[in-house]
Amino acid sequence: MSRAPLVIKVGGALLDDAAAMTALFNSIHSIREQRPVVIVHGGGPMVESLMADLGLVSEKLDGLRVTPDNQMPYICGALAGTANKQLCAAAISTGIVPVGLSLLDGNMIQCQVLDEKYGAVGTPSPGESAFLKHVLAQTALPIISSIGSTSCGRLLNINADQAATVIAELLDADLLLLSNVEGVLDGDKVLIPELDEASIANYCDAGVILDGMKVKVDAAMQSAITLARPVIIASWVASISDILNNTTGTKIVPPTPTTSSGDDSGEAL
Repeated sequence: MSRAPLVIKVGGALLDDAAAMTALFNSIHSIREQRPVVIVHGGGPMVESLMADLGLVSEKLDGLRVTPDNQMPYICGALAGTANKQLCAAAISTGIVPVGLSLLDGNMIQCQVLDEKYGAVGTPSPGESAFLKHVLAQTALPIISSIGSTSCGRLLNINADQAATVIAELLDADLLLLSNVEGVLDGDKVLIPELDEASIANYCDAGVILDGMKVKVDAAMQSAITLARPVIIASWVASISDILNNTTGTKIVPPTPTTSSGDDSGEAL
């Protein structure tokens, strides 16, 4: 098993399942004896509920949530506050020492505004790894919300899949995308152990991978391409060891880099 750091992205729906949170952190507790672990989380359902309670309109454009700056205090409070601390508390209950963070802490991640038509929505890129590596060296578990900031201090809402990918890139880490599904299923509802670009296209054309799962698979493939290593889609109730040993979940494999035909080294390949 690799000893590279492991970044685990979880969706906001995990917060509604206390048993699943406990199972996940118990599994993480075991795997941290072998390698460093970082959690990155979103919180879409919590944000949607809060917006409704406050009577605020949540508009989507091109599939992205438009985020006016005057809504960011509420979104920041939900993600970096409530969601983050619920996860930290669940970690503590299993004997783990968590450190609750956001993307803007320690200059880990640089964020830029995606497009003003979406409001305070940003895109992340790797910053400096020293702070996060220092936290990991203290044997703490970083739990990072997907709230970022521009260099001018404007708070930004960042897609959690993108945030997790950039944290994995920062640490040269493996990435797991965990949710309430065991992986990608074929037409007979049987788990598909591995997918590449060609097989994904075939399943999409056949109407097997569609809607929310297509979004999830596309995000995983983009992450795999960015990281140049496989990314696994799996369930947060599964054992992390089982996921890493490929006994559950679906591995999304990036394209194999092609070797240039112009190699003039004269050596046999």
